[in-house]
Amino acid sequence: MMPGRINPKQMNQMMRKLGISVKEIENVEKVIIQTDTREYIFDGAEVTIMDAQGQKTYQIVGRPRVVERKEGIPKEDIELIIEQTGKTAEEAEKALEETKGDIAEAIMKLTG
Repeated sequence: MMPGRINPKQMNQMMRKLGISVKEIENVEKVIIQTDTREYIFDGAEVTIMDAQGQKTYQIVGRPRVVERKEGIPKEDIELIIEQTGKTAEEAEKALEETKGDIAEAIMKLTG
């Protein structure tokens, strides 16, 4: 830890001597971090990039909204069902929901 307050201009000079540059990304509207179960959405966040010898680190400052992600049916599965059965996307999605994602069973349900 450094004693006292350091002038931001002096701090930037010290960092530059160490080969570190810090830049702010301007006009950031939204940052979204997606995990398998949640989305962290930062509206109007401050984002800076620190480049230290070619290694870039992004820093996000702000308060996120956390949104739980519900698992949906993959678009590719719906398209496959449409291709195989000639049914609409809504019909294909409903059949996949009813068969808990079992593609073969959904195709048989729609063609049988």
